[in-house]
Amino acid sequence: MGTVLAVLEQRDGALKQVSYEVVTAARALADRLGGGVDAIAIGPGNVDATGAARYGADEIVIIADDAARLYQPHLYARAVVERAQAKNYQAIVLGATALGKDLAPRLAARLDCPLAADVAAIGTDGGITVSRPVYAGKATYTLRVTAPRCVISLRPNSVTPAEQPRTVTLQHAVLPHDEGGGGGAARTTAVKAPAEAKLDVAEAAIVVSGGRGLKEPANFKLLEELAQALGGAAIGASRAVVDAGWRPHAEQVGQTGKTVSPNLYFAIGISGAIQHLAGMRTAKVIVAINKDKDAPIFKVADYGLVGDLFEIVPRLTQEIKKLRSA
Repeated sequence: MGTVLAVLEQRDGALKQVSYEVVTAARALADRLGGGVDAIAIGPGNVDATGAARYGADEIVIIADDAARLYQPHLYARAVVERAQAKNYQAIVLGATALGKDLAPRLAARLDCPLAADVAAIGTDGGITVSRPVYAGKATYTLRVTAPRCVISLRPNSVTPAEQPRTVTLQHAVLPHDEGGGGGAARTTAVKAPAEAKLDVAEAAIVVSGGRGLKEPANFKLLEELAQALGGAAIGASRAVVDAGWRPHAEQVGQTGKTVSPNLYFAIGISGAIQHLAGMRTAKVIVAINKDKDAPIFKVADYGLVGDLFEIVPRLTQEIKKLRSA
């Protein structure tokens, strides 16, 4: 039987949305392998990981220590590796977030097993299989894992959390502190949050992105109003406007920015260069607004509006507000 370990991610003691996606994927994989799901949560003293039971975890290991309030690579890696070595997990699944992209290769190296990074789907076909888009989303490759154990990082928003409540076993463990007061080569000392809290485009369910068609940075206010009308969407941007200094790099969507897979993606005033498509092509629904009917973005869009965005976006915002207030 193949037991799967789901590595949960928290912020200020509360589980992040991607944790429920990871547990859901781990549950589906474990069911196919005929095994169970263990989940491990590392965080401050008030960390609450019991919510993972609703999504299919059979056992939850909680490592609560204020030394792990912020992500510490050496402590997190050691804690997960010790757990993985104590039980014969066939797969270790975590989110392909900023934390996961740093932690996953550390785990694979220490466990001497392969890493399947930033995958969009996990299955079984004579073993564990993983799939991810390549060539700017024009193709998908599927790999079969032949090793007895592997580490898998799952792209955020690629799996819809599904509630499968379980009678869970809670286990509390101790954080493996450094012996002799030493530490890893890298430590997180602080997290600097923006003055105004914003949704991360990589994790948001709805993303409203703008490009050079907006003409100047002040016009991103149109997108912000649309995002607010939609119920709190994240603002994204093309590389061109980020390079021009209109928007921060944290909002850049594309090959040299962030890869997103939201339920709904608006591409407004974005032509659809291959670099941008590489970062958003896996969105479930794509809406494009552009005055150029031959813009490449329309080739991947589910819905396309050809016209002046300065007329379309305010009207769209107004209609959405009416619909939501009805």
